[in-house]
Amino acid sequence: MSSSTMAYALADSKTMLRRSLLHAKRYPSMTFSIILMPIILLLTFNFVFGGALEKSSGGNYIDYLTPGMLLMIPAYMTAGVAVSVCTDTTKGIVNRFRTMAISQSAILAGHVVGALIQALLGIAAMVGVAVLAGFRPSADVVEWIAAFGLLGMLVFGLTWIAVGMGLVAQTPESASNMPFPLIMLPFLGSGLVGTDTMPVGLRQFAEYQPFTPLTETIRGLLMGTEIGNNGIISIAWCVGLALVGYFWSTSVFRKQAQR
Repeated sequence: MSSSTMAYALADSKTMLRRSLLHAKRYPSMTFSIILMPIILLLTFNFVFGGALEKSSGGNYIDYLTPGMLLMIPAYMTAGVAVSVCTDTTKGIVNRFRTMAISQSAILAGHVVGALIQALLGIAAMVGVAVLAGFRPSADVVEWIAAFGLLGMLVFGLTWIAVGMGLVAQTPESASNMPFPLIMLPFLGSGLVGTDTMPVGLRQFAEYQPFTPLTETIRGLLMGTEIGNNGIISIAWCVGLALVGYFWSTSVFRKQAQR
């Protein structure tokens, strides 16, 4: 790719990003529900179930809970992205873009970067609410940057998966349901309780699914607990999700253009 072609692609991606953010601003209900629901779940688990679950956390439950709940926002963002992409596809907007002098990759990149910005803002909002609820992290500036960097990598990977779901879905309604397994994964890891309290089969699943090493890494960065090899495993999962999602979504996108 020549430098001029890359410059045009970046400019087009910026335009599509602006479109994605303006769309979120004009129709904020989906964005607010995606960001507010994890925050509501954080408060619910802490104040309703926190007393009963405190023994499994070995300390202040909000300190144990918050790192895992931060992963809820990347998971919930997949539903909004899938619906947005499917809406563009089914309403013919994507076909119209294909007839214009615009980089085809920019059409999808706008959704991905827009979701990344919204998710990071939502994560920052959840941290603020958690601090008000009693969350007391011990992380320094570098550890905070590393935690947000890892969360950003997860958002990036999951968003590309969600783009692929939105492209293959027949209706926005079906697109909103397709990410449900991804949304459930944070509940089936170590975000709410330790995996050693789970039945054998569920514990084995929880320990080998991506959200458990991610949770343990974020918890280690923010609370100073042991990370071990979870950091490397987490990065590997994020890179793998991004590569699978990117090649899947771009392949589907090209096939649809050839119809």
